[in-house]
Amino acid sequence: MKIESVLLKVPPVWAAAVTAAVVIIVSAKMGLILWWKPRRIEKHFDREGIRGPPYRFFIGNFKELVSMMLAASSHPMPNFSHNILPRVLSFYHHWKKIYGSTFLIWFGPIVRVAVSDPDMIREIFTTNSPFYEKNEAHPLVKQLEGNGLLTLKGQKWALHRKLISPTFHMDNLRLLIPLVEESVVEMVEKWSAMAESVDSSEVEIDVFECFQALTEDVITKTVFGSSYEDGKAIFKLQTQQMILASQAFQQVFIPGYRFLPTRTNINSWKLDKQIRKSLMKLIEGRKWNSEKKWAMDEKRPKDLLGLMIQASSLKNNNSITVHDIVEECKGFFFAGKQTTSNLLTWTTVLLAMHPQWQIQARDEVFNICGSRALPSKDDVSKFKILTMILNESLRLYPPTVATIRRAKADVELGGRMIPCGTEFLIPILAVHHDQTIWGNDASEFNPGRFSEGVGRAGNHPAGFIPFGLGVRTCIGQNLAVLEAKLTMAIILQRFTFRLAPTYQHAPTVLMLLYPQYGAPIIFQKIPLN
Repeated sequence: MKIESVLLKVPPVWAAAVTAAVVIIVSAKMGLILWWKPRRIEKHFDREGIRGPPYRFFIGNFKELVSMMLAASSHPMPNFSHNILPRVLSFYHHWKKIYGSTFLIWFGPIVRVAVSDPDMIREIFTTNSPFYEKNEAHPLVKQLEGNGLLTLKGQKWALHRKLISPTFHMDNLRLLIPLVEESVVEMVEKWSAMAESVDSSEVEIDVFECFQALTEDVITKTVFGSSYEDGKAIFKLQTQQMILASQAFQQVFIPGYRFLPTRTNINSWKLDKQIRKSLMKLIEGRKWNSEKKWAMDEKRPKDLLGLMIQASSLKNNNSITVHDIVEECKGFFFAGKQTTSNLLTWTTVLLAMHPQWQIQARDEVFNICGSRALPSKDDVSKFKILTMILNESLRLYPPTVATIRRAKADVELGGRMIPCGTEFLIPILAVHHDQTIWGNDASEFNPGRFSEGVGRAGNHPAGFIPFGLGVRTCIGQNLAVLEAKLTMAIILQRFTFRLAPTYQHAPTVLMLLYPQYGAPIIFQKIPLN
């Protein structure tokens, strides 16, 4: 007997009853997730002395959070103050004043505990790190960053980290210096040519855009052993994808929504397909070069793509696949570009705002390298003042303004019981601007605080975490700092610079911290002696 005929014989009253039962069950489950569970969590934390803005059905605190962020970014800062926390993390700044430094925030029905106490941060990242893990990123963010070191967990993360680490060892990074300098010199020579084309010694440059192009070039050459043209299309596609991912943060996350054929999802799927296609072309070209026996020459610097291809070709090693390589490449193309370009942008802006430190940094470069000689591998370690300036830039304007961790089990943190699954929002920017750690001048540009090194700059070892802390510290931080030192040294040799009259101070977040209206800087050529 056909199913259709059986269904036709079911009395309408029974069909209605089944439908009603399904509706009741689904409604009860939704009520459990969206109302009862959040209320239970809220009561638990209230008993532990942790409160926050009240949970609202389904949307949590999302409406107030987005409203505050949009209002803060609606106009530039009236002066060039470095007290950027109220603008960049306005919701945190506002609620901290009401509920204290540890409080609840509801992202829809998902609770996060904001934690800025350095002792608690150290416990999460180092002391009891096995009990905490990276949270599952938003699907659009995960698609952008790739399922590599940035998101992997457990043994697979450990394997990838071990395979990739040789790329970022200092001995290997020193071999990359000529490649970085080649890109930087090409950039500054373009600036000089632009000034000469208008019969001037000055030129106005939006350094945010220029440093994006520079870091794209450097990452493609140093980390992937390829020409810039090979990676150019990938960076362009990822920029579009980053915009879609950023827009997702302004909407309540709904499980399963990423599978619906919405306009945003369709665009994201197309971009991801194009990125994968471009990366596969890059990987296949690199494999061909590897077979020609020159790419992994011992005299050449090791690059990430070559190391992963080599690992995937080993016998009895099924842990690294072409899919793994693609996912890892996505993460390094994105993070490698954005972190360093933002560091360079804010450092240049800060030195343009504070010419006395620009003069000190230039004098140091001249004393070590002369007026035109490119810095050598030995010179880089001698840049004390420049290192202090870069650290202060990372403190005041960290590329990543916040990070998230998740409790893998019931834990005790700061004398409070935290249930398994609780997420923690660590506002890096707030920690870096905390007066209890950095003193009354916490919001002022003072590179001198790093004169005795990072360890003695603040009064807590977990007070300076621009690249994270513990085992998951950013693997590329040494390359980022090396690239920044070389770039700033070469610029300082050739130009003095100041803010353009059109510059508007408006730090804001688009995945990472960036200047909302760009960073126009006027560069004046230093004549050769």
